[in-house]
Amino acid sequence: MSFVLGLDSSTQSLSAVILDTEKGVVVTDDSVNFGNDLPHYGQPHGYDESGARGEVHANPLMWLEAFDLLLGRMKEGGVDFSKVTAVSGSGQQHGSVYLGSCFGEKLASLDPSSDLKSQLAGCLTRDSSPIWMDSSTSAECAEIAATLGGNDVVCAKSGSVAIERFTGSQIRKFSKDDPEAYAKTGIIHLVSSFFASIMAGKNVAIDYGDGAGMNLMNLAAKDWDQDLVDAVAEGLMEKLPPCAPSAKQSGVISNYFVGKYGFSPTCETVIWSGDNPCSLIGMGAASPGKVIISLGTSDTLFAAMPEPKTDPNGFGHVFGNPAGGYMSLICFKNGSLAREAVKEQFQLEWSAFERDALAESQIGNGGLMMLPFYEPEITPAIDTGGPVFSEAGQHSAEQSVRAVLEGQFLNMRAHSTWLGVAPERIYLTGGASENDGVAQVIANVFGVPVDRLDVPGSATIGAGMRAAHGMGESLANLEGMFSQPKEGRTIEPEEGAKEVYDGMIGDFVDFLERQ
Repeated sequence: MSFVLGLDSSTQSLSAVILDTEKGVVVTDDSVNFGNDLPHYGQPHGYDESGARGEVHANPLMWLEAFDLLLGRMKEGGVDFSKVTAVSGSGQQHGSVYLGSCFGEKLASLDPSSDLKSQLAGCLTRDSSPIWMDSSTSAECAEIAATLGGNDVVCAKSGSVAIERFTGSQIRKFSKDDPEAYAKTGIIHLVSSFFASIMAGKNVAIDYGDGAGMNLMNLAAKDWDQDLVDAVAEGLMEKLPPCAPSAKQSGVISNYFVGKYGFSPTCETVIWSGDNPCSLIGMGAASPGKVIISLGTSDTLFAAMPEPKTDPNGFGHVFGNPAGGYMSLICFKNGSLAREAVKEQFQLEWSAFERDALAESQIGNGGLMMLPFYEPEITPAIDTGGPVFSEAGQHSAEQSVRAVLEGQFLNMRAHSTWLGVAPERIYLTGGASENDGVAQVIANVFGVPVDRLDVPGSATIGAGMRAAHGMGESLANLEGMFSQPKEGRTIEPEEGAKEVYDGMIGDFVDFLERQ
């Protein structure tokens, strides 16, 4: 095999990479930004910002137009799609698309002389798609949990408690608010399976990785759970695509893409997965023992798991691992939000987080701890009304910088022990990963080396790797080519640091539980 195409439909953009799996290089990459390139939809950040009561939806027609725009732009730029032997993709998790029974028939007869938006618009039974940011379904989550006998049952079955942004509660809300449109809905796709179906020219399965983010799939059985499905809406089972392994081929590419963009008629399609499972692959962490920490607006920790072990507190989530087995994901809302708040409070530069503040303070901060929750936190579920220090009084910039970082990563360590996976090393990604001081605190708190990953667009890269893996290529070989840490950027834990934090972790948890 040589060229594979990886696609990623994220919140704000649709991106593509072509990987040469013989030479181990990225041949080309391109992206369409929904706000900049398709401003006529009025969704500058990829979603409707006028939604009431926590509703956050996006326009699926915008995604279709972006798909044609992206591939057309790449073709005009000289990309020869006939060399692509396989394609797969990544979709923002939890987003859902509602379609009539005509969808499959339309896919089978797409006309290359027209466009996707014009031909598929009539199949939508719902003109907007709820996405992962939606928080409008608290009542439906409570109803689902009550029907099953409690959230502990929902979590044991699906890997997560009933969550507002997950697809099950979104479907339930739709069936209640617009029962006529729900009745007309013949199939409900995730963003990932929606695009995968378009590429294959037929309805295709939802993979285990993305399906686990719906509160509908039984983790152990890797299939829709009848009790969960029945708790959501009447007749739902008939509207769901089947579940399937992430490496499943779904047939050759649709004639639409052959005729319009010059793909080979022998190009194979591999079912898509969610962005988090694809990032796990793209970052080279598909095997247990490697832990990824992504530092962004919210910080996330995810890792491969050999068994579907669930968080007894309901904060973490368990999905299917595209490489087989399972993966965990834990989200911490107060990520860069908290770090930037301290930076702005003391008018610091980012360099001060390593050059001045951390150098001028001691590991453990002399026992001074902070709960760094500037906004209500989700792991754990707590609202402290702002940051809380373990000791009253005025605290210096040096103390505050160390306190916010130690508090964030002690909290992360405390709330990831349920995984039962002792990290051998941590792979770090995201904007703040470039800061040596931040990386050093993580290495110290967890007591393992920290590598910074040289993987731009990990979900898109992971999608391309999944395309190759679905065609039989070794995932280990692909990781060796596309998922390597940056040379010379490993941070080792400082001597004696882990012992300090081993002693602090219990005090931190006690401090947290007193709030």
